[in-house]
Amino acid sequence: MAPRRPKGAGAFPRPVESPAPKPPDPAELYAALDLGTNSCRMLIAQPKGSGFHVVDSFSKSVQLGSGLERTGRLSRSSMARTVQALRICQQKLKRNKVNRMRLVTTEACRRAKNARDFIRQVRRETGMMLEVIQPEEEARLAVISCAPLVSTKTDQLLVVDIGGGSTELVWIDLSSVPARDRPRSIMRLHAGFHPPESPFPAAKVVDWISVPLGVATLRDQFSDVQDDAARFALMSWFFEENLIDFAPYKDEQVREGFQIVGTSGTVTTVAASHLGLKRYDRTKVDGLRMTSDQIDRVIRRYLDLGPQGRRRDPRIGEDRQALIMSGAAILQALLRCWPTDRLSVADRGLREGLLYAQMSADGVLEDGPF
Repeated sequence: MAPRRPKGAGAFPRPVESPAPKPPDPAELYAALDLGTNSCRMLIAQPKGSGFHVVDSFSKSVQLGSGLERTGRLSRSSMARTVQALRICQQKLKRNKVNRMRLVTTEACRRAKNARDFIRQVRRETGMMLEVIQPEEEARLAVISCAPLVSTKTDQLLVVDIGGGSTELVWIDLSSVPARDRPRSIMRLHAGFHPPESPFPAAKVVDWISVPLGVATLRDQFSDVQDDAARFALMSWFFEENLIDFAPYKDEQVREGFQIVGTSGTVTTVAASHLGLKRYDRTKVDGLRMTSDQIDRVIRRYLDLGPQGRRRDPRIGEDRQALIMSGAAILQALLRCWPTDRLSVADRGLREGLLYAQMSADGVLEDGPF
């Protein structure tokens, strides 16, 4: 005889699984790809409030500019590495059905004699059309990406973007903009450093410069110097010499109301080392304010470690250890030149600027107009 079903059996409902998150509407997605001298990075995002939500991303060291300083050309191996990374980006764009995008490349393709051949190769093998942007637009995009980190108490702002092949510096006067409107006035620079007349308070770009020295190109210029500390000192002073044409307000250096925002892998690596992070955490690094003494201590520790010690340090990593000292040399030169003992760390840059610019132009961000 079959056993009888106990009374009340089945009274508890079956567990209900949470529905899978709804995939974003492709019509709302934007993509930004930044192919630099050292890295290939991409973000796919959708607008959210006055910012955006990242849906997918990609980042890889491709060293596109390896050997460029010596030969003036992109090498076959560098181009092959880069095309391989771009194929992955293309797959992500296709999978997410992204239609709105900007795919840009910077200093390496501005300088290389065979850049056009490389861009044609990329289009032929991946279907992606790379756009070589000029230094002013590169600087402008770095600036607007950092707008959320600008203090409402800042009267004078210096934004520094340390890249692989070049370093952009932009000095902005915010003193005539009401305090609460200062970050928003910087965002409006997506239309240009000297936008047309507007009824809204304007951030004034006093001066800007693109120095053709980044972490890769500066390292390559001093690769023949064997002593680690001597090479670091020479790189730092050489970079400072290249800033001679950039001296806004050189006769009136006011510490109060002045802010430097630094955006680059160098700056975020130094911040991670200062915090003692065993694993990189963007939420702890982006927006961090470091004193010049804290930065100096990290740099001294890097020098004490030497090349082998830096290679083993998990906060620096194998990819960045060869570039961290040239980046640190640039950073130290900047802090010698300007009247501040603090630097705001930005884990953001060209990709974020490209996204903000596209979304602002389409009017899909809240708290506008931008």
